[in-house]
Amino acid sequence: MKYFLRRIVFYVITAWAAITINFFIPRMMDGDPVSSFINKNQGRISSEARESLYVLFGLDSGASLWEQYVDYWKMLFSGDLGLSIMLFPSTVSEVIAQALPWTIGLVGIATVISFLLGSFLGVVIGWRRGSWADGLLPITTFFSSVPYFWLGLVAIMLFSVTWSIFPSSGAYQPGLVPGWSWEFIGSVIQHGTLPAITIVLSSVAGWILGMRNMTVTVTSEDYVTVAQAKGLSERRVMFGYAARNAILPQVSGFALSLGFIVSGTLVMEKVFSYQGVGFTLLQAIGAHDYPLMQGIFLMITLSVLVANILADLAYVVLDPRTRQEG
Repeated sequence: MKYFLRRIVFYVITAWAAITINFFIPRMMDGDPVSSFINKNQGRISSEARESLYVLFGLDSGASLWEQYVDYWKMLFSGDLGLSIMLFPSTVSEVIAQALPWTIGLVGIATVISFLLGSFLGVVIGWRRGSWADGLLPITTFFSSVPYFWLGLVAIMLFSVTWSIFPSSGAYQPGLVPGWSWEFIGSVIQHGTLPAITIVLSSVAGWILGMRNMTVTVTSEDYVTVAQAKGLSERRVMFGYAARNAILPQVSGFALSLGFIVSGTLVMEKVFSYQGVGFTLLQAIGAHDYPLMQGIFLMITLSVLVANILADLAYVVLDPRTRQEG
């Protein structure tokens, strides 16, 4: 119980610090979002409405920074993330709700595939170290060391321009109405395949290397030797004893990866013009849309904290020593 109480206190303090930083950083950036909004809507909004817009967007120049900070917390507790300046009059919650499923669907699936594939290959390579399987490491490491934007551009050039197998941008074919029709689902899969493959190629090497090194370490442990002496099958020893203990350090990394799914892969969404949270965040930064930036940063922060909490719970289940230390 003490272990969980310490973790809860830690996460509460972390959440407060992250939300506080989330409030102050956008306000330290250069530029005036209200002026940008007025210029964007030139002829439709009077410059005399400037002060009203500051109040509307929670940027009241007449209020002190402390008053804005207190109002920001009141809005958070009421579930109100404010209005988006860039996509006015849409609320921040509506904008995030539209972009979030695309990021979770693409980056989430690609991350899970990368983790499962990398962990499986890592166990096999670690168990059969010194064999031909070690030759996979330089290949996967090469793809992970290539800058992601370059890998994405090469993929677009080969599979979109040269061979025209996959679309080069967008989340689905323009003109289609989003729905559960086979035509729309097929278009989403077709548009998401190429960025998903590039995500897997760029991230699988880390999972393989980490799992391979841990597998090599645990194969010399006594419990693995005893399991082999009992005459258990190689497959059972490899996955039931070696892999089960070797995967523990991977859990934290996977939890962090799940947390960062919400933010999406910024470069990927920019290169492929994919309408996820990362692409929306880049647009919000360019438009000085403080409320939208704060809303997205808040989602990222909370998702990472939740992912870490799940990792702690997984550690308690997988490793009894954690419960004893608590």
